This record gives sequence, structure tokens and C-alpha cells, in this order.
Amino acid sequence: MLPIAILAGGLATRLRPITETVPKALIEVAGEPFLAHQLRLLRRHGFERVVLCLGYLGEKIQAFAGDGRAFGLHVDYSFDGPQLLGTAGALRRALPLLGDAFAVIYGDSYLPCDYGAALAAFADSGKLGLMSVYRNDGQWDTSNVEFAGGHILAYDKTNRTPAMRHIDYGLGAFQRAAFDDVPAGRTIDLVALYQGLLRRGELAAWESPARFYEIGSIEGIGSLAEFLEL
Repeated sequence: MLPIAILAGGLATRLRPITETVPKALIEVAGEPFLAHQLRLLRRHGFERVVLCLGYLGEKIQAFAGDGRAFGLHVDYSFDGPQLLGTAGALRRALPLLGDAFAVIYGDSYLPCDYGAALAAFADSGKLGLMSVYRNDGQWDTSNVEFAGGHILAYDKTNRTPAMRHIDYGLGAFQRAAFDDVPAGRTIDLVALYQGLLRRGELAAWESPARFYEIGSIEGIGSLAEFLEL
């Protein structure tokens, strides 16, 4: 199984004042810090190596997860440094720890999906990147992907169209070469990287049949807690 990066360096402004002292990854959900649920999920799906990309309050996350042995994992850390680098910038910085190919999820997403199937689709595609998508129809968040025939036709978080019935599910995969044009130390978002790969015909897709959960809002935390307690 490929290594997987968790992007957990953001400021989590929507959850303030909670996140003024507690990083979003450590917010309590169903009686435990969210990161504990996330790491156990990854281990159940066969991951062995995790790289946590950290920024805001990252030292607290590192103190909690340690070397990962408590979760049956090997955990490494990559810190943004003096300035937040954005999601693509953080991955660019972590490349020495991630190797030639890797998966990535967001630090506030709980994705009960078939990771093995997604990564098999990535390997079979031969492309530089893969985005997982979900047929959302505006239900859980605003849809931002036009997807048909197994292909992403458009992806935009700003200029949305009625044809966008899917959403970026939150699980991606990349070849290291996807970051060749991402300058080190620059603040760059994954949205821009995905869009660039799409324009070049280098973005594969995998559709998840399972919905996503997130802890970016109080409502999202409540929904995930209900799911975990089933």
C-alpha cells in the first residue's frame, strides 16, 4: 500500500473559539480526538505509513500521535515552517517523506470508502494524479465536479455549473512528478494542481459509493459522531 499524507495544517477558523487552543485534528468526536478515528480507519484499510503535514498547533498533533505505533502505523511529520503553504505547497514540502507515489486525504475528513479500489484505479490509469468523487447532488456540501463516463469534465470550487452533480470526495493520489511545476516554499492549493492536471489530461477519477464525513463544522462533527456510534 502506498504511503498516505494527511493535510492537517490549516487554521480551522470556522470552528473558533474551539480551535484557538485545540487543532482541528484533535477535536473530540465520539469520546476521542478525531485523529485517532482517522488513523485507525487508515490502518484497517491496509495503510502502514502516514505523513502528517502540519502547521497551526502542529506540535500538539505530533505529541498526540507520536511515532504512530499506538495505531499500528509508522507516522512521520512535515511542518510548513514560518508560513502556511496551502495544501499543494504542504505536499510539495513533504515529498522527501512520501516517495514516488502516494495517497492524500484532508485532516478533517473521515472517508469510509474502499481505498484499495481507489489506488488500484490510480495505478491502472498511468496518470500523474487521481481525484476521488462522490455523487453529492448538493446534499452534503456544494457540488463542484462535472463527472460523466468515468471522467472528470470540469472541477471548480468558484464557478460552479448545474452540470456539477459530484463533489471532490477528499481522497487523492499522485505521482511525485505531478509536483514538478510546484515551486518550493510557495503557498499553493490542491485545487490549482488538480485543475492543471485536468487540463493536461493527467487526472484520473474514481467514484466512491459511500458518503464522506467531515469535522469542519459543528453539524459535521455531530453527523460523524452518530455514524461512529452506530
